[in-house]
Amino acid sequence: MPAPSELERGRRAFRARRSRRSTLVALGSTLVFFVVAYLVVTRSPGWPRVQATFFSLDVARDSFPEILQGLWLNVQVLVVGGLCVLVLGLGIAVLRTLRGPAFAPLRILATGYVDLFRGMPLIITLYLVGFGFPALQLQGLPTSPFVLGTTAIVLTYSAYVAEVFRAGIESVHPSQRAAARSLGLSHRQSMRIVVLPQAVRNVTPALLNDFVALQKDVGLISVLGAIDAVRQAQIIVGQTFNFTPYVVAGLLFVLLAVPSARIADGVAARARRRQQSGSVL
Repeated sequence: MPAPSELERGRRAFRARRSRRSTLVALGSTLVFFVVAYLVVTRSPGWPRVQATFFSLDVARDSFPEILQGLWLNVQVLVVGGLCVLVLGLGIAVLRTLRGPAFAPLRILATGYVDLFRGMPLIITLYLVGFGFPALQLQGLPTSPFVLGTTAIVLTYSAYVAEVFRAGIESVHPSQRAAARSLGLSHRQSMRIVVLPQAVRNVTPALLNDFVALQKDVGLISVLGAIDAVRQAQIIVGQTFNFTPYVVAGLLFVLLAVPSARIADGVAARARRRQQSGSVL
């Protein structure tokens, strides 16, 4: 590679100086903001009472092990529910994209499912599934809050994920299907080999964002009596009359979600760079 010209070296130096200046300005403004916010909060008249009620280090230290143990149940619901949501959501999306009048009943059922559970608040679905299914008293029907809570979460989030998958499938150009069929592939083979890989790649950032939302909503299974992080914090609050355990549980959920959020940002940035590659910016 030839050495860059004097003009190009000057441009690179200017961009480097501008980048350093922007970074310093961002760091300075962020530091000023947090300092001002800290002074405003800590110098307010009711801060000592708020600190003792919500930010007690002694209560946080004593409650942390039990809340962390409850968080393990949330992680189990997240893993099992996330896998089930991907499978069920993809199946519903495929049903909604079937062509031909013979598949109209399947498309209607899939559309009705999406409309129902995407419009129903998750907490109402939890109540209906968690308390309605055991009330049927059917032989062999599970009554575990873990199973029922996971089922309700899967039913709700599958509707959202199905729409994400459907958008990805419809974003694949029809010429891709035509080319696959011209090569002798059946509709099922075209969908599995050609369409779905491209669709999943297109909607990966949106799927990761839904996963981040799922990470916090698994805490709602506490309304069914499951001893998760939220329920464990509620029990400790009832014993100590101090709300610090809620703050501890919230911070644990934040720490659980931050890595996924950064991964989602990275995947979205990589997809944006891939789409812009070769274009004039």
